[in-house]
Amino acid sequence: MPFDTHVRRGHTITFSLLILFGIVELAISAWLVSRYNQHHNASDAVRSRTAYLLFCSVWTIFFSFIFGLLFLHSASTGSLLTSVGAHGLIFALTWIFWTAGAASITAALGGGLNCSDTGMPYCGQLNALEAFAWIEWVLTTFAIFMLLIVGFRSLRRGDGFRGQLVTF
Repeated sequence: MPFDTHVRRGHTITFSLLILFGIVELAISAWLVSRYNQHHNASDAVRSRTAYLLFCSVWTIFFSFIFGLLFLHSASTGSLLTSVGAHGLIFALTWIFWTAGAASITAALGGGLNCSDTGMPYCGQLNALEAFAWIEWVLTTFAIFMLLIVGFRSLRRGDGFRGQLVTF
């Protein structure tokens, strides 16, 4: 059972970090989208990818908050929403979204901007947007890796994907 204690603690920490960095990404991307809409001073690629990262951050904040609350409320009661399968479905989509978002903003910026060499407006904010997108990707990758470990434990117990993340 000590592993279940680590899962409980790690779940809360991981989801809290996803929410925290998602809020940072939300603030940066929303500010950039509003500037781009007001001044029309970005390429279509940068503007659309920034808007996509705004979507990714809202998606991550929403589902991390919902799954975090559900986990704290009913982690061991057998709820379908706190099962390995539900976590796997949502976080597989989240991982795909962040992979596409982080890679696309990186490609649009050419791997990052050197703000002293470019005349691109909002250079520092774009670098921060890219960095926090990759941080969210790393956190989501970690969550999926841990979910696979917990999922294999659930399968070995005979619970399948409807099994809970922790047992008591």
